[in-house]
Amino acid sequence: MKMADVCQVFKNAGMTDVVSILASGNIVFSSDKKAGELKGILEKAMSEHFSYEAYLFIKSQEEIEQFWNGNPFEKNEELHSYTFVGNNGVEKVLMQEFENAVKAAHEDAKIVNNIFYWQVPKGNTLDSTFGKILGKKSMKDQFTSRNINTFEKILKKIS
Repeated sequence: MKMADVCQVFKNAGMTDVVSILASGNIVFSSDKKAGELKGILEKAMSEHFSYEAYLFIKSQEEIEQFWNGNPFEKNEELHSYTFVGNNGVEKVLMQEFENAVKAAHEDAKIVNNIFYWQVPKGNTLDSTFGKILGKKSMKDQFTSRNINTFEKILKKIS
């Protein structure tokens, strides 16, 4: 789906200052409503407009800062670092999956402040045993993942 269309759905649902970050479904917007209420409003609007069952994770600026600042991994040009945004407790499920997975050299995972972080060699994201969880249909409404650099881009846009 085109991010311009997604932004229009958000605007039509009453959100203001709507802008997309990258082409991966990251939408920054303003609203005076609480996250739980926004989740219901926006999932319904997205589902109706795009004719699919939408699952959204609504995070405040403070929460985005926590994702960025909590990253336990040092920057390494040969590794990707990901943060998983999800339902309460999903970090424990993800860690269990990671512990049971066959790991590539330098692949690691940590939980910091109830946030799951994963680091994997570039080129191995979808090939790694753990990476296959990203496509599990049974988990699609439990979490989404983003490269840690996405949070930096979001914070720059918000500032």
